[in-house]
Amino acid sequence: MGATIDLVIAYDPPPNANPQGGGDTMVDSGGGGEEGTDAGPPAHAGGSGGVVAFRRRDRSSRSHLANKPQDFQIRVRVIEGRQLLGNNVKPVVKVNVSGETHRTRIRRGNNPFFDEVFFYNVHMLPSELFDKSINIRVYDSYSLRADALMGEFMVDVGYVYDEPAHCVIRKWLLLSDPEDHSSGAKGYLKVSVFIVGAGEEPPVDTGEAGGEEDDIESNLLLPAGLALRWATLSLKVFRAEDVPQMDDAFLQSMKGIFGESPGKKNLVDPFLEASFAGQKLCTSVMEKNANPEWNQVLSLQVKFPSMCECIKLTIMDWDRLTRNDAIGTTHLNLAKIASSGGEIEDTHSGNGDSNTGESEVGFLPAFGPCYINLYGSPREFTGLPDPYADLNYGKGEGVAYRGRVLVQLSTQLEGKADKAVDDISSDHILVTQKYQRRRKYCLCAVFHNASMIHDPGEPIQFEVSIGNYGNKLDNTCKPFASTTQYSCAVFDGNRYYYLPWAATKPVVVVNSFWEDISHRLDTINIILFITRRLISNLDLLKNTISAKASDREQVEVWVKLLTQLEEDLESYPLPELEGQAHLTSLDLQLKKLRDSAMATIRGAARQMREDTKQIRDCVADIEGWVEKLTQLAEEPQNSMPDVFIWMLRGEKRVAYSRVPAHQVLFSMHSEQACGQFCGNTQTIFMQYPMDKNKGLKVPVQIRVNMWLGLSSEEMKFNSFSEGTFSVFAELYENQAELFGKWGTTGLVGRYNYSDVTGKMKLKQQYFLPPRGWEWEEEWFVDPQKSLLTEADAGHTEFMDEVFENETRYPGGDWKPASEHYTDVNGEKNQSLREFALPEGWSWEDVWTADLNRAVDEQGWEYGVTIPTDDKPRSWAPVEKMYHVHRRKRMVRPRKRAEPPAGGAAEKRDRGDPEGWEFSSLIGWNFHRKERSSDTFRRRRWSRKMAPEDRLGAAAIFKLEGALGVNTEEKESSDSTKAFGANTPTVSCSFDNVFVYHLRVYVYQARELASMDKDSFSDPFAHVSFLHLSKTTEKLKSTLNPTWDQTLIFNDLEIYGDPQSMARDPPKVVLEFYDYDQVGNDELLGRTVFPPLVELSSNRDRTPKLLWYPIMQKGHRAGEALLAAELILKDKNAPIDLPLVPPMRSLNLYMVPQGIRPVVQLTAVEILVWGLRNMKPYELAAVASPSLVVECGGQRVESAVIRNMKKSPNFPSSVLFIQVYLPKDEMYTPPIVLKVIDHRPFGRKPVVGQCTISSLERFRCDPHVITAEGSMANKMSLMSSTAPHLSISMDENRPLLEAQEKETEDWWSKFYASMGDRERCGEYLQKGYDTLEAYDNELEDLPEFNGLTDFCDTFKLERGKKQSKDSDPDVVGEFKGSFRVYPLSDDPGVMAPPRQFRELPDSGPQECLVRVYIIRAIDLQPKDNNGRCDPYIKITLGRNRIDDSDHYVPNNTNPVFGKMFEMSCYLPQEKDLKISVYDYDLLTRDEKVGETVIDLENRFLSRFNSYCGLPQTYCISGVNQWRDQMKPSQILDNVARLKGLSKPRTEDNGNTLTFMGRDYTLAEFEANKEVHQHLGPARERMCLHVLRTQGLVPEHVETRTLYSSFQPSLSQGRLQMWVDVFPKSLGVPGPPFDITPRKAKKNILRVIVWNTTDVTLDETSITGEHMSDIYVKGWMPGMEEEKQKTDVHYRSLDGDGNFNWRFIFNFDYLPAEQLCLVSKKEHFWNLDKSEFRIPPKLIVQIWDNDKFSLDDYLGVVELDLRSLIPPAKTPEKCSMEMMERGPDKSKSQQAQSQQAQSLLAQKSVRGWWPCTIDKDGKKELGGKVEMTLEIVGDEDADEKPAGKGRDEPNMNPRLEPPNRPDTSFFWFTSPCKAMKFIVWRRFRCLFIMLILLVIVGLFLGILLYSLPNYISMKIVNPMG
Repeated sequence: MGATIDLVIAYDPPPNANPQGGGDTMVDSGGGGEEGTDAGPPAHAGGSGGVVAFRRRDRSSRSHLANKPQDFQIRVRVIEGRQLLGNNVKPVVKVNVSGETHRTRIRRGNNPFFDEVFFYNVHMLPSELFDKSINIRVYDSYSLRADALMGEFMVDVGYVYDEPAHCVIRKWLLLSDPEDHSSGAKGYLKVSVFIVGAGEEPPVDTGEAGGEEDDIESNLLLPAGLALRWATLSLKVFRAEDVPQMDDAFLQSMKGIFGESPGKKNLVDPFLEASFAGQKLCTSVMEKNANPEWNQVLSLQVKFPSMCECIKLTIMDWDRLTRNDAIGTTHLNLAKIASSGGEIEDTHSGNGDSNTGESEVGFLPAFGPCYINLYGSPREFTGLPDPYADLNYGKGEGVAYRGRVLVQLSTQLEGKADKAVDDISSDHILVTQKYQRRRKYCLCAVFHNASMIHDPGEPIQFEVSIGNYGNKLDNTCKPFASTTQYSCAVFDGNRYYYLPWAATKPVVVVNSFWEDISHRLDTINIILFITRRLISNLDLLKNTISAKASDREQVEVWVKLLTQLEEDLESYPLPELEGQAHLTSLDLQLKKLRDSAMATIRGAARQMREDTKQIRDCVADIEGWVEKLTQLAEEPQNSMPDVFIWMLRGEKRVAYSRVPAHQVLFSMHSEQACGQFCGNTQTIFMQYPMDKNKGLKVPVQIRVNMWLGLSSEEMKFNSFSEGTFSVFAELYENQAELFGKWGTTGLVGRYNYSDVTGKMKLKQQYFLPPRGWEWEEEWFVDPQKSLLTEADAGHTEFMDEVFENETRYPGGDWKPASEHYTDVNGEKNQSLREFALPEGWSWEDVWTADLNRAVDEQGWEYGVTIPTDDKPRSWAPVEKMYHVHRRKRMVRPRKRAEPPAGGAAEKRDRGDPEGWEFSSLIGWNFHRKERSSDTFRRRRWSRKMAPEDRLGAAAIFKLEGALGVNTEEKESSDSTKAFGANTPTVSCSFDNVFVYHLRVYVYQARELASMDKDSFSDPFAHVSFLHLSKTTEKLKSTLNPTWDQTLIFNDLEIYGDPQSMARDPPKVVLEFYDYDQVGNDELLGRTVFPPLVELSSNRDRTPKLLWYPIMQKGHRAGEALLAAELILKDKNAPIDLPLVPPMRSLNLYMVPQGIRPVVQLTAVEILVWGLRNMKPYELAAVASPSLVVECGGQRVESAVIRNMKKSPNFPSSVLFIQVYLPKDEMYTPPIVLKVIDHRPFGRKPVVGQCTISSLERFRCDPHVITAEGSMANKMSLMSSTAPHLSISMDENRPLLEAQEKETEDWWSKFYASMGDRERCGEYLQKGYDTLEAYDNELEDLPEFNGLTDFCDTFKLERGKKQSKDSDPDVVGEFKGSFRVYPLSDDPGVMAPPRQFRELPDSGPQECLVRVYIIRAIDLQPKDNNGRCDPYIKITLGRNRIDDSDHYVPNNTNPVFGKMFEMSCYLPQEKDLKISVYDYDLLTRDEKVGETVIDLENRFLSRFNSYCGLPQTYCISGVNQWRDQMKPSQILDNVARLKGLSKPRTEDNGNTLTFMGRDYTLAEFEANKEVHQHLGPARERMCLHVLRTQGLVPEHVETRTLYSSFQPSLSQGRLQMWVDVFPKSLGVPGPPFDITPRKAKKNILRVIVWNTTDVTLDETSITGEHMSDIYVKGWMPGMEEEKQKTDVHYRSLDGDGNFNWRFIFNFDYLPAEQLCLVSKKEHFWNLDKSEFRIPPKLIVQIWDNDKFSLDDYLGVVELDLRSLIPPAKTPEKCSMEMMERGPDKSKSQQAQSQQAQSLLAQKSVRGWWPCTIDKDGKKELGGKVEMTLEIVGDEDADEKPAGKGRDEPNMNPRLEPPNRPDTSFFWFTSPCKAMKFIVWRRFRCLFIMLILLVIVGLFLGILLYSLPNYISMKIVNPMG
């Protein structure tokens, strides 16, 4: 069986790319579109041109995201819909993101306007978020079916995040029906989507209605030039392998008990689930099959375009009763297996090649046939819940191989699969057979070191596996020597433990069988080789630039980089694919893509060499090449599983490492095609599975050398191998002591001969060597020294302990217990006298009782023995009568004797001469010498093997299978366990040992985390190198420690070739800890760096101190300045080592000269201005603080602030330090600020601290006097200003305001500044001012230096930092600044002048503050309806303003237009807090967000930020001057403070001289309109000059709102500005009036005259086609005011006469061209909601039915802003006149261009067509003649008119319609019905009936009277 999946996909080239391909040029989204305001749907092109494929999207923006759960905000703005299908629909949009759904309000019509924003706040891993989808659906809420689906669009979150700025702005979405694959477009929806991460700001969506963005064709969310078509992805699923057990064997065991023999079955029921674009398909379930063959194809069709690009494949285990379990998950990323051809950038290629058909590299998605590997939790099955089950769903890195699945993906354009799931034909199955050919691979791993183990625990072994080959706990494969021997960890003498392998290194060997995909992996390795060399050269170039090297040095490094890159790209071509096995179509396409991309990079490198002018500018381009090469190295068809290394303690898996196979693969193609670590020793830090601490603790560091290659190339392994390989068989002989004699009688649960675990019975005679091997020696005793663990191994100091035990009967006397001396577990131990002093040790003290425990004063602890136990389980320190057992811990310290200087290391104790190992219990802890308490012993027997016919190390690859099993075991025993356990042991012995000398230079660290409550840490570092470690000294209370320490490691023994070791030396690992006297030391972080290796004696290189990042839990936790050198000691030559560094104290060496930084005498001036917002410390306010400044070992303290409440500034403002600082800025130590509070009784706690890492921005030239040095600011001006200063706006000119009415307001100025020419009217034509509209905070503008030119604000922190994710606890602020400059060492040289001078008065100042709040943008909704009721709340010191009475209901973009005025004292009340709250009637108002403005910084800044400078000086009008001083006065003060002469004015103020330059008024006001509001020429001239000084202009700033709930995410933005005026300078000018504009009341009068060609929808009883016509109309948003005409009954020709008037009142905003609608959404709402809706008129034609629902006949929708001109006659009226699309004729285009605004035209009359939707197509439903007229509110009284034909019936007067006599309702007019219905149509019939009746009567009378007449004639009675 097999499987195939057909999936429909979308083409994904770069946005708006050239339809012909061949470039990655980005064009404007509106480019190429037709002009006009509206557009039709894009053409559904056929199969012309272009490759439909995906592009490899730029994911570089994802790289900076940490792999941890974090906050994201997704904003979806639904703007409007177009061309939705259906008649009389009421559309509603539902948006679903990550399981959360929001819906819009219900609208009417086929072109609804929504303009609603939805916010989705999520907290998850970025990888999880990017896999989520944004699902947008449009429903018809009016349908009889509940919310019938009209159309759908789906896009991945990751797709949007990869777009520029992580957003899609105002794009049209094509809606389709997911159920109906044959249907076309269901309409269009315009949306904006934003993905906002922590600390990011979304771009402003400022698009307005109309313009190019309304052109659907050019603004569709779809790559340009792409045809709308179907594509089918066929995923053929053939088979799977190695699926692990997932079900319990209980049922199988029960069947065996009841006599059934079902045979051994695989306990797994797999099936494959494929999901794409929200749809899922599954293969059939293969029960009890670990290697299922499905042979099925799954077909999924998706309407193009699809923005989903990832197919998720999950193999599931089917369960009958419980939930299905995931076995493993993988993904097929369509962007990696397809290309649009746009990835190859040829803009810099310089070769001039054009994109011909041969060079085109675009291709459709294709894959395989190829195996895909699955990874997840460990393969071992347990009945317990799997703690790593999430890994099987693809959540996190898989820790084990879980199987593989063979699939093939192909793409077919157009067409449709007959079945979603179908079987694959046998021909296709046979084709895949050649792709399953296997070859044998050999893997060898030599373990050199295992160190940094934190606790000894049980013995450790390592397992190496590839696939399920080598997995010792998996019995499906032949056993191999895939595990190392068990070893016990030994203490390294300082901190960690290591495995004592010494010269005998364990080796593992695994053979496996895989497909030969060397052509793919060789390609990866070659590209990675080029990339690594490029990265190395790029790092060197960056370091050269950052070190500010000379231009010549930078050019040399840059030229070397380009030259080597060009040579690499030319010298190392990718392997050719001809003749390669397992070749697929994707291989050929990727080869073409890679060759083209590498040629492009090579050409760009040549071009860069010619064009570059600044080397710094090249770095970004080179980084782009690195990223491109990294993308090219991704191989989607990598069927070779990764190599897993597991660390096992006993039988438990503890830690793992995952190594991609290509990194260790050998290749015959070239040396560069070999893996990076093939045959090379690499350092691996293993990790715990699903480590929640994210590497906080390293389980083990290993050095391992791996080689992987084909068995046909195994002889090449000999050239890579080092040392001598040995192969042994081993078994253990076990004995127990019984009655004082050793023997096998006392063995319980153990065999006489067993393996190392003791669980497997072995015998020497049953051992057989593997095929190709033979015995070389006989069995001999071989002690396993790595398992012999003495408790004192590796320690320099040790404490021997023994417990003395006594017992008694209750209430009796204490007597020695039967086991008088035991260990802590109660097992027998030696007595005090039997403890012998080991050789090389000396006693430090006698045996003493340990009193530092819960014991009495003699050291006893007491307990009660409960039967079945022989000792108490708990102990108490106080004796009771019922206690029957007590014990006392006796300890005796000893110390290892130091070996003589230069002497040999102590000789290892050889232990028992017979090779026995002893233990008191059967377990893992054995020792060498026998003790009196030992009851168990064992010894290892070994027998060496040798290959029969092979030489060299490659012979070990023939070790396959077990050495033999015990044939005496019963068949019912678990033979599989024995089969896999007894494998030979392989080791590698090194005869030559090389001795090295290591020096680690630990100079300093900075920005460490605070771990103590005093806001600091007590840092020290453990330095580890291989199996040795040392510790630095512990420093107290610092986050920026300077150790200045050299750690020396003498006589390091390293095995292996020095040259190979130098290529990849062992890493030096530093773990930084915070020392705690109580409790465990806390980890601050870890850093890893390589040492400088010196193999020659001349030592021509000197290590350089460099900053290395300190990492903790995957985050940066500081930096450390480190260096290290590893020197090879020559045994034959005299020792030539560097001089011993100077000692600072005993055994504490400093960093030597030549390595330590060069210092010079430096002056540090500190401006200590004050402290702000200090939080209480220990529940007491900070009242009398002082500041301590520390730098470079120097310390200075400021004066004490006596009263923080009255004056938070320091009495003296300047401090000075002379300190020796490094000349190189890279080595400069930080400045540490500490705030100390002076409290009663001499207490001086540190209440806050701050670290300033970089001093570069504070460096200055002390001899250059700048404007900043004078500290020009507002406060210094006040001292020179006359107290009677006043500003008079009366300039002796008439006030024109009294004579004429000003038509422009402040909003005209605002819109003119925003670039909105339509809303500002004629403001700009009059020459009025504009202001600066900033998109961010004023402090964030670089030209104003954050308004910190006078003093900076430094955040003070306090307390322990809980984690990197948590924000620091900010407890206050320090206001100050620094100046750093060099001093001369010569004391005779005069010191430079001080930098801080002419400081302003630091006393409090009373100020008037005006806060202008304009509007809020994109506020976070707080109500359930997705809206908000915002209002403003302002806090300034103790002053509070609550504007909740004026909240704006139901609005997330409110316009406030308010000015708030308040007073404050600076600096005490410096923080202006502006909050936006959501008003709630019943519950507490909820804060949306807030922003805080530091008024003190604005007040002190020299940039004049207290009040922005306008463009002109006006004495009246909208721009009237509002500052307290005139421009001339401000300019005079600026000149005085800069030390310049006063400005001189001449020519009546038209000429001014300042700073040596002459200015004229003409040069500033040339070509400008001079209006009546301008002030005198002199003041205008001074203002123009002031604006050239870089001061803050008149502005509006946009401030981001934040909340404590999501402190890193924007909650909206606020447009505003602030003015600050000191009251001592007088009264400021009048404030601006920013009250929002009011909507203008208008009346739309619609006169419906006639209709024609209306669809005749009914058939009368007489058979006539007719309609009872009436017309209905309304304006969107005012549906409740819809009106309709009377009924024109019985229209037989489609004509209708009405003469009926509709009157619609609406409020219109001319500036925004929108209607303002205020209404309650529901009857229970308290407030009216305001909506801004485009002014439209919807007119419908209906057929009236009295006894059923009226029938809908047609509709016309008219946009009053761009009204389509009507036809003058009904004959010229057609549907074509309403269409606006790119495919219309020229005459139609010309007609649409004549569209005018009815609001400007006022009145229009004519015919418009009404359309109706039938079967998805528009048809004409009738024509209507109307007059449309806009009447202003002021003209309505002059020209009154009534609704319908009611009074006042005028303007114009509407006469009753001249309808035909046939127009009546038959039920109310029976006479007319008889006349016009019955008589007119059936009069002939009536006449005939009358004649027939008369004739019938005549005949009846005749017949009646004829017999009588005849009888009378016959009888003739009269005659």
